[in-house]
Amino acid sequence: MYFHSLLVAALAAISLASPIKQKRVKNFKYFGVNQSGGEWGLNSIPGTSGKDYLWPNTSSIDILIGKGLNTFRIPFIMERINATAITGPADQYYLAPLTDIVNHITASSAYATLVAQNFGRYNNQIITNTSSFQTFWKNLATHFKDNDKVLFDTNNEYHDMNPNLAIATKLVFDLNQAAINGIRAAGATTQSILIEGNSYTSALYWNDTGAGNNDDLKSLKDPSNKLIYEMHQYFDGDDAGQYFGGSGTHPSCWNETVGSDALKGATNWLRTNNKKGLLGEFAAGSNPTCLKTVENMLAYMKANCDVWQGALMWGGGRVWDDWPNPNDPVQYPGKPPRYIFGMEPKLGTAYLGVLPTVLKYI
Repeated sequence: MYFHSLLVAALAAISLASPIKQKRVKNFKYFGVNQSGGEWGLNSIPGTSGKDYLWPNTSSIDILIGKGLNTFRIPFIMERINATAITGPADQYYLAPLTDIVNHITASSAYATLVAQNFGRYNNQIITNTSSFQTFWKNLATHFKDNDKVLFDTNNEYHDMNPNLAIATKLVFDLNQAAINGIRAAGATTQSILIEGNSYTSALYWNDTGAGNNDDLKSLKDPSNKLIYEMHQYFDGDDAGQYFGGSGTHPSCWNETVGSDALKGATNWLRTNNKKGLLGEFAAGSNPTCLKTVENMLAYMKANCDVWQGALMWGGGRVWDDWPNPNDPVQYPGKPPRYIFGMEPKLGTAYLGVLPTVLKYI
């Protein structure tokens, strides 16, 4: 513990003495990387940090900020914030390091997005109590209400909320509205709120009445008028060789225009309804087809930057590359290669193979 305190103090001193040399995002308001790790270990609640889950490495975030990225999406799980009940008191063992990461990011004039990586569930049960959900967000937002570099993401990838699509659609609407109400009631009135839709918040199926059915979300009310509609999109086909919106599990891409094509309907929806959008997750393999896919999509988003506020790449966080695990060929020679979408400096597959292409467009 004493050594840990000395180390933290030393790192803080280095940070103060050597401010990050940051390039600036020019074409979008938000562009960055998802920082996975804090949401791992779902079978171990509340779990132990460093064993069941692993927080992002702030030094890696600093490297990405130095590259010109300015937004970092930090997944957490609600069961660790409130281990006893969804409306219960926050567990400081989990909330304190999350707060430290947020403060580190925002102190560098970057944005920190807090996302509940719960898929519309709590303790494996679909959340149907909107009042409790509102209280959860009010409690959490109170903790960050004075930091205007924080964005709140109501829940990651709502899906299969009810066998009846109409009921599922209404529930996703009501949960989002409850989160908005709770966040604003906390006094967090200057920060943007990210709205995710049904069907894994897929951009391709955003306003498809047989899948996403998210058109009703245009009617959400925010007294601060700072809603951003977050969508996700991956480019790979499934194991049967078909494309249904991408699963993010294969290094290949369906074709070179699959990304830009997938965004066209969502782009029209955003513009028609005078809304702003953010591509909260995307990833691509480090190969010529996928790199061209990324280029085409980002060029399309740049041409439509009146509605698209930016994008966040999937695959950041040291869980993918630095945490001892059998998929790490450095620590376990002869095992499978590193994570195909790994954005962790300085050896991540996508950090080396995809990020240089991305940086040309931001």
